[in-house]
Amino acid sequence: MRPRRLARLLDGTLTLRAHGEVDAATAWRRYDELALWPRWAPHLRRVDADAPTLTAGGRGRVRGPLGVTARFAVIAVEHDRRRWTWRVRSGPLVVLLEHGVDAGPGGTGSRTWLTMRGPYPALVGYAPLAWWALHRLVSRRVLPGRAA
Repeated sequence: MRPRRLARLLDGTLTLRAHGEVDAATAWRRYDELALWPRWAPHLRRVDADAPTLTAGGRGRVRGPLGVTARFAVIAVEHDRRRWTWRVRSGPLVVLLEHGVDAGPGGTGSRTWLTMRGPYPALVGYAPLAWWALHRLVSRRVLPGRAA
């Protein structure tokens, strides 16, 4: 089997969801202000970007544990709808991530979702970290000294 055909067979889509107590505006601000990412996504140690907020065309780098680094490009941002898409690359691995934040039922709390597209083994491997981060994004409970 050719490498391209095998890669297509391994490509997949995975969607995760979380809901919590913080309002949608707060959850969106946690996405929008890149400096806040390590506070609710503890697997991210640092974010270096060419803009402090989500901007279509923005580029940067996220740093994780053990020196893992990934470059990213923000593809689209819809601030009014609280939606954004970015492409993340680490070596030959490329994943497209689409995010959204909605108000919770009756306007209480918020709901967030993430749809990941890329090599299925990478999506399954990243899903537990992403699930944890999404729940922290919409939660009032954070680690001491890491409030956002």
